[in-house]
Amino acid sequence: MEDTPTPSPRTSARPALGSLTMLWGFAKRYPGRIAGALIALIVSSAATLGIPSGFRLVIDRGFMGGGDISRWFEYLLLIVIILAVASALRFYFVSWLGERVVADIRSATQANLLRQAPRFFEENRPSEIASRMTADTAVVEQVVGSTVSIALRNMVTGVGGLIYLFALAPKLAAMLLLGIPVILLVLLSLGRKVRALSRSSQDRLADVGSVTNEVMAAMKIVQAFGQERREAARFDATVEKGFDTARRRIRLRAIMTAVVISLVFGSITAVMWQGALDVAAGKLSGGSIAAFVLTGGLVAGAFGSLSESWGDLLRGAGAASRLHELMTATPDILPPESPTIIPAAASGARLTFDDVRFHYPTRPDQAALNGVSIDVAPGETVAVVGPSGAGKSTLIQLALRFYDPTSGTVRLNDVPLPQADPAALRAMMAMVPQDSVIFAASARDNLRYGRWDATDDQIWDAARAANAEGFLRALPQGLDSPMGEAGTRLSGGQRQRLSIARALLRDAPILLLDEATSALDAESERLVQDALGRLMEGRTTIVIAHRLATVRAADRIIVLDEGRIVEQGDHAALVAQGGLYARLASLQFQDAPSA
Repeated sequence: MEDTPTPSPRTSARPALGSLTMLWGFAKRYPGRIAGALIALIVSSAATLGIPSGFRLVIDRGFMGGGDISRWFEYLLLIVIILAVASALRFYFVSWLGERVVADIRSATQANLLRQAPRFFEENRPSEIASRMTADTAVVEQVVGSTVSIALRNMVTGVGGLIYLFALAPKLAAMLLLGIPVILLVLLSLGRKVRALSRSSQDRLADVGSVTNEVMAAMKIVQAFGQERREAARFDATVEKGFDTARRRIRLRAIMTAVVISLVFGSITAVMWQGALDVAAGKLSGGSIAAFVLTGGLVAGAFGSLSESWGDLLRGAGAASRLHELMTATPDILPPESPTIIPAAASGARLTFDDVRFHYPTRPDQAALNGVSIDVAPGETVAVVGPSGAGKSTLIQLALRFYDPTSGTVRLNDVPLPQADPAALRAMMAMVPQDSVIFAASARDNLRYGRWDATDDQIWDAARAANAEGFLRALPQGLDSPMGEAGTRLSGGQRQRLSIARALLRDAPILLLDEATSALDAESERLVQDALGRLMEGRTTIVIAHRLATVRAADRIIVLDEGRIVEQGDHAALVAQGGLYARLASLQFQDAPSA
């Protein structure tokens, strides 16, 4: 269980903040909210800059001018009220946009993930994908719902403040302006390093989630073999890697913040010094210098906080880039532009493998199938047996077009699978896997997964035929009872019978059984075999099995070894040949020699 690097989905690198353009693509779907946020942002920034102007009027025309001072305080209070309302509206609009954009990104990413072939999930760990869908979207939500707004507000406040400073005291404002290029240079140079560390930090966070999921899923094995300390140490090492990366990112951001604030407030201090000399010389009024000081503080704060916003934007760009990879990954298996309609044969469905060779992408040097040709006639039951790794389950993977053969052709009713719509050909098949997949939903939703419009009567008919009606009716809430994570509320035999009922309800012409009884006790296997017998009636069936007792009644038995067909025939003929099947049978049947 050593840590290995996981390839990222195939995509090109995206520079600097370029990945944030993806977020704009989602946000611009809501122009009304964007307009409201921008208007509120401009008004709140203008009101912020209006406060120093209000103080100038209070000082110059209230205190110094001898006028009605209450009038100017009322003016200042009005500005404060406008600022409060505009800030509240800005917060609402940008927070709404952040939540909405993240929801849309999650939906779009999930929709594209559902299009991917199994190869994608072999090359990209599901735990890492889950991390991107949670941790990265949380970062994106912060960027859209807060950081962008704060950065824009600071930009508007900073630029507007500079304009006002030039109106108040051009010489002092020019002095202040000289420091801005230096600040921007620091932001750009250090920002690149922060972005790289931000992405690395997100990768380390995904590693933590991956290790957590792996250990939690295998907790019984961990405890049974006494590996708690080792797993704790492995987790600690992964966490420390993440902390080390985060520490370097935080340190660099702290340095960037310190440098920028020093430059900004150092410039402000020097300018204020000169301003004090101008007031003493009578070149500026007391109200003007007060307004300049307040505005200068706002400008300094605005440009100073841009360093933090810049760091957050870079972190958001890294997260957006990772999500963009998932959202734009191209599926290996796609329907053709003009798919061929698979004809419905009156006698059933014919499945043909013609000189099929196949290598799994993760094992390119090892042939899973090597020149396999099988013609499964309509209504025929063909059993496939052989040692582990012989290529048995690969036949089902190719039949469902989870992969395409390296060479050769797989046909359904004489239509090559690549010429048909994958959804259409899979609609003609029902599968009962070795490890029953039960979702954390109700029994009803699990049963009708292959036929969502099924009525309760049809569901109960399928459950009855699969020998599942008894335990389903005994559940506290019947069909509405939750099955728990991965069907933990059911036994192995119950889960398998639920899978068979699901396949019965689908009522597809082709049935694919992949080791459907391999992990069951004798009583459960008897019930499941009885249900399978009813399920196979009138259907074209491929049975993958280790237990030869489950295939003795098959119309034909095909024996695979190292990806090749080495024998085929019925049970009696194969036992009589004395080959690989006979050797396998002798290990499982005491009566095999006399069969």
